[in-house]
Amino acid sequence: MKSRDFRSLNYEELVAKESELKAELFNLRFRLATGQLDNPMTIKAVKKDMARVKTFIRQKDLEKAQ
Repeated sequence: MKSRDFRSLNYEELVAKESELKAELFNLRFRLATGQLDNPMTIKAVKKDMARVKTFIRQKDLEKAQ
């Protein structure tokens, strides 16, 4: 996903997306270890998406604090 897609989500949706990405990353790592993963670059993409989500969660936290 692009960052503009995450920008439109509210705080609760971002937190839900983060937990969804964590589960997906776990599954991808498990599939990599068992040799069932076709494209290992998907792990990198999921990690980047998780970083984007965490960035927007942090921004929303700082907005609430002001």
